[in-house]
Amino acid sequence: MKIVILNTSERTGGAAVAARRLLHALAKAGVDVEMLVRDRATKEEAVTSLNKGAWRRGVNFFRFLWERLVIFACNHFSRRNLFQVSIANTGLRVRRKALVQEADVIHLHWINQGFLSLKEIKRLVDSGKKVVWTLHDLWPATAICHYPGGCEKYQTGCSACPMLQPNSWVDLAKRVAQEKARIDWRQVTFVGCSDWIVQEARKSLWLRNARFMTIPNPIDTRLFRPMERRKARRELGLPEDKPLVLFAAAKLSDTRKGADLLLEACSRLVKDGEKDLEFVLLGNDSAKFASQVPFPVHILAYIADEPTLAMVYAAVDLFVIPSLEDNLPNTVMEAMACGTPCVGFRTGGIPEMIDHQVNGYVAASRDTDDLARGIHWTLHHPEPEKLSAACREKVLSHYEESVVAKKYIALYRNLTRDRKWNTNRRSPSSRSPITPSAG
Repeated sequence: MKIVILNTSERTGGAAVAARRLLHALAKAGVDVEMLVRDRATKEEAVTSLNKGAWRRGVNFFRFLWERLVIFACNHFSRRNLFQVSIANTGLRVRRKALVQEADVIHLHWINQGFLSLKEIKRLVDSGKKVVWTLHDLWPATAICHYPGGCEKYQTGCSACPMLQPNSWVDLAKRVAQEKARIDWRQVTFVGCSDWIVQEARKSLWLRNARFMTIPNPIDTRLFRPMERRKARRELGLPEDKPLVLFAAAKLSDTRKGADLLLEACSRLVKDGEKDLEFVLLGNDSAKFASQVPFPVHILAYIADEPTLAMVYAAVDLFVIPSLEDNLPNTVMEAMACGTPCVGFRTGGIPEMIDHQVNGYVAASRDTDDLARGIHWTLHHPEPEKLSAACREKVLSHYEESVVAKKYIALYRNLTRDRKWNTNRRSPSSRSPITPSAG
């Protein structure tokens, strides 16, 4: 059994991190697996890039640019939400690549920003190969947005996307929705990293007859592990005698990450007399946020090196994730693997990871007072060692590499043997047409 994993990037972004970790987990379990990407970041033999040579890099950059330009123009040349949506109007032809031709299972992850077009996705689905798609966001279920942010149009057919400026001459959401409706999604097995994203994706007009299951992302628990806190702080130049709270994201200014709500919670903590607390910020765009935090701040910017990243998690007292909408954040998993309790809102897949007042605190959604209570409760817990042990145990039992690899191997074997499931399905021509509504 040969598996090929497809992802836009090898290392950039949460989905890339998760896909690469799955590559390693499957390889350690003895699976013949390789990864096909556009943007390669290492020289790992199991990863093949389609971005070789100056000519190909130029063409592929144009594909990325072309998609953004179309969105930019249709958005009345506004940068608002420019990277919150994707239209997959262009991409690379991967179906005839040797890795894809030889694979028994094609496993898609995050394939946007000019890597795969919807036409190429349709070709892969129609090829007769078994196709698995891990949902790192809701883009396959919506027309163009990666997270709908409360919009329910994708449940009846997307049009006039509220993330874009109103446009009377072209409706990008409607056009993309119509193209997605032409794909026979019943031939794809969707894997949600969380139960939450499966429940949301099932509501999609064109995915209602697709097959779904839940398998979380894996993590290397030998790399992300508890370590002596004072030693980690000395290595990172952090104070050894202060309670430290970590806030981390690839881009702290991303509104979906909830920085504004965290600032409100900080104000509540100040009113409640919390004085000794200090913050550690990890990610891009840290400076602007740091200037608004009413506590001392230590900026570590963006860290890609995983051993250093693990040291950061081990150095702090808690990790706070005020996200408004998130799937199964790698950051929560990484922190818990290092024995660091987490505090977050009851939204997305976060409450599936954090067990309330067992290994962290789950605050009511968007309730900044409750978020502040969670931070206080965790920092002043009478048995911090018990919290830390519970964090580690949750990761070992649910997200450890071998645990996740076994679930994916069972899925692959089921798909490659399940001929009856494939042949008993109605042909695409027998489907009722899906017509996106105008609402």
